[in-house]
Amino acid sequence: MSAYAYTARDSGGTRVEGRLDAPSPDAAAELLLGRGLIPVAINPAQDAAGSLPFGLGDKIPHEEITLFSRQLHALLKAGVPIMRALLGLQESTPHRGMQRVLREVREGLDTGRELSAALARHPKVFTQFYLAMVRVGELTGALDTVFLRLFHHLEFERTLRQQVKAALRYPLFVVLTMLTAIVVVNVFVIPRFASVYQSMNAKLPPLTQLLIAVSDFMLHGWHWLLAAAAALALIVRAWVSTPEGRHAWDRMKLRLPIAGPIVRKGMLARFARSFALALKSGVPIVQAMSVAAQTLENEYMVRKLAGMRTGVERGESVLRSAVASGIFTPVVLQMIAVGEESGALDDLMQEVSDVYQREVEYELSTLASQIEPVLIVVLGVFVLILALGIFLPIWDLGRVALGKG
Repeated sequence: MSAYAYTARDSGGTRVEGRLDAPSPDAAAELLLGRGLIPVAINPAQDAAGSLPFGLGDKIPHEEITLFSRQLHALLKAGVPIMRALLGLQESTPHRGMQRVLREVREGLDTGRELSAALARHPKVFTQFYLAMVRVGELTGALDTVFLRLFHHLEFERTLRQQVKAALRYPLFVVLTMLTAIVVVNVFVIPRFASVYQSMNAKLPPLTQLLIAVSDFMLHGWHWLLAAAAALALIVRAWVSTPEGRHAWDRMKLRLPIAGPIVRKGMLARFARSFALALKSGVPIVQAMSVAAQTLENEYMVRKLAGMRTGVERGESVLRSAVASGIFTPVVLQMIAVGEESGALDDLMQEVSDVYQREVEYELSTLASQIEPVLIVVLGVFVLILALGIFLPIWDLGRVALGKG
């Protein structure tokens, strides 16, 4: 019997940490699932430091999971037994990591585990939402349909990520270019001018003195800069690893200018689509909220949606709980009200997802034009400071020379 430290989430999406004794990491995962907890990470405790962390090396590309879901749907729909289907996918996939995962899933099924429990042994590969949907498919006998819906869900997330990356490519390029220019100017340009001014014994303006001081610090104190940056990164990482620190950090990200509203709408689009998918699969509304909230990687949003779920558990309507959460727009609240009154909440939540997705796509398409004026102003201020700092002494020297002449 070994000791394991675990991190998991309960049905409300709340992060739970603890320690338990089990014969193996797999057995520890089984115990957590039996308690209604979804394992996120299971690592050996200090007295069991000799063994490998649970799920170590499970780095599977998103595309592999998407393709696996689509192919497994096709095989199950065709009537192929689950064990034979997994064996065929294991032999056909070129990704070695995915081959190993599928082999271990098959071994888990051989020992009598359910498919969801076998997949849960790889929390870094299959998300909490993915596992919850597979459990629903097992209970309803509609695994093929669930895997098809998971495929569409994963495709939606992949498309959203690609749109974000495409929108951020230009601003990131400009920012990196500016940072490179700052380093080049401080390391190569300003020291040359500083030596010229020093040889002339010229009285330098305060702005020029500041630029020279910054350049000297970068040349001779760069190791202090690296040490300070590393220390700051460690402090921020330690703070974010705490529950309250993670909550405050995630809330801060949603309040960023320009990017914050886009991130918020993207998360709500993911939640609405996941919620609709869970409802269409026959998941009870409270549990559907829980599993849908688990798709979000933002502690602030998870807590808001957990409060919404709590309101529904107390007997409040979905609309009233959504209003109390304060995260939905009036138009979306109207759609929720119509869906609740008509009994078609799943279809209306799908519409909500589409509304948010269209808004995200539009704002991403205009993101470059929104950031461009800010970048131009920042670049202009940088060039102005640099020009004044370097050329003001030259102008002063020129005026002095003309006066003497």
